[in-house]
Amino acid sequence: MMSAYVDFIRIRFLMMLAYRVNYYSGIIIYAINIGAYYFLWQAIYGSQDTLAGFTVPQMTTYIAVSWMARAFYFNNLDREIANEIRDGSVAVQLIRPYNYLFVKMMQGFGEGLFRLLLFMVPGLFIVCLIFPVSLPTDPKVWLIYLVMLFFSFLINSQINILTGLFAFFVENNEGMMRMKRVMVDLFSGVVVPIAFFPGWLSGIMEWLPFQAITYLPSSFFTGRTPLEEAGSVMLLQLFWFLLLLIPIWLTWRAARKRLFVQGG
Repeated sequence: MMSAYVDFIRIRFLMMLAYRVNYYSGIIIYAINIGAYYFLWQAIYGSQDTLAGFTVPQMTTYIAVSWMARAFYFNNLDREIANEIRDGSVAVQLIRPYNYLFVKMMQGFGEGLFRLLLFMVPGLFIVCLIFPVSLPTDPKVWLIYLVMLFFSFLINSQINILTGLFAFFVENNEGMMRMKRVMVDLFSGVVVPIAFFPGWLSGIMEWLPFQAITYLPSSFFTGRTPLEEAGSVMLLQLFWFLLLLIPIWLTWRAARKRLFVQGG
């Protein structure tokens, strides 16, 4: 049965490969975003060498890595699930001999692999040629960061799945999906590192899963978080991954009891 789930990864990867030109243009767009934030932070730092614990080289690397990591963990599982609920095709999915939510996760991972190999890696290479990005030389840092990045994908996908499942209850959750996307980008640290948030807000962020998506892995990769603390970061990511399984299970259980088809 597991081989069938692996096939979903392969099929989604091949589907993304058919539209790879769109992602080549996406590399340019991400490079422009990184450039805009780079010059913005250069202006903010001015003559200062350090702000909120970030040196100028660390901030440059943080911006580049955070945006390129987003290319890997980003997906539209929430929109896919919501659309299948609205058009009624989810009913067909539910009678098939596999776990619907696990299939969605595998499809998202297939998309993530495509983005990693054909978006994130070449994009980071191009950005390093344009901006003064300082990548770590220790292989341990790269290996640990890849594990953290995998957890980033899992946690972000769980939030997307949970958002998509709300279409069972509100019928049209377009506004909720847009709000979720803004919250993830802002509170995960892609737009502004959490270290720059006001004290009361950064304290709240410690009780939310968003920091485990971007801020903590990128802080480790840039050297702001020492190698000795990598274990605690991964444990926190594992904690949020396991904790988010609970609301997903409860929502899925409640949703299956009240499924009604709007179309199809």
